[in-house]
Amino acid sequence: MIKILLCDDHAVVRMGLKMLLNNHPDMEVIGEASEGNEGIQRALELQPNVVVMDLSMPHGKDGLSATSELKKLMPEVAILILTMHDDDEYLFRTIQAGASGCILKSAPHEELLVAIRSLSNGNAYLHPSATKRVMEEYLGSVKQGAADSINLLSDREKEVLTLIAKGFSNKEIAGQLVISVKTVESHKGNLMEKLKMKTRHELVAFALKKGLLGYGI
Repeated sequence: MIKILLCDDHAVVRMGLKMLLNNHPDMEVIGEASEGNEGIQRALELQPNVVVMDLSMPHGKDGLSATSELKKLMPEVAILILTMHDDDEYLFRTIQAGASGCILKSAPHEELLVAIRSLSNGNAYLHPSATKRVMEEYLGSVKQGAADSINLLSDREKEVLTLIAKGFSNKEIAGQLVISVKTVESHKGNLMEKLKMKTRHELVAFALKKGLLGYGI
């Protein structure tokens, strides 16, 4: 049995959700709250498996603040955010607050059932359009990480790059690092290849941008 706590400032919404959820043999609404502070207290008292939390509750503590506080007090509880806002700002704020799922108020009731069951099994749930955006954001960050070529350089190559940017010659770099000039030239060639650069000026600009000289641009 999935024990559910409803937290929404509209009594009619809570009544409708309660009737819907209690109509399923694997679910039971064990409590209700009209704002965040009450939701936290009821959750501590009743120990639900899933809290369905309205995002926007103008009176008392809002859904985001309540979610963040409740997760600190009850890390094991799964919180499903119910919202009418389908945009990235609210989506990522709910994830950061510790919610396990997010669903639109306009979603069909079948989706709500799927989301609650998913959360009760220890999984996360995002409504379809949100899932697509999160994947795009993730893939974009992966691509950005791949494009950040500084991560491709070894510690020695970074040392050589820093000294090049400071204006030292190959011979001077060899002396400072106690390696041969040929080894310096080899490192320089590897730098050019990894960073896809052809001139010393490009290397200097890159080193500045990455803050290898202690300051960036």
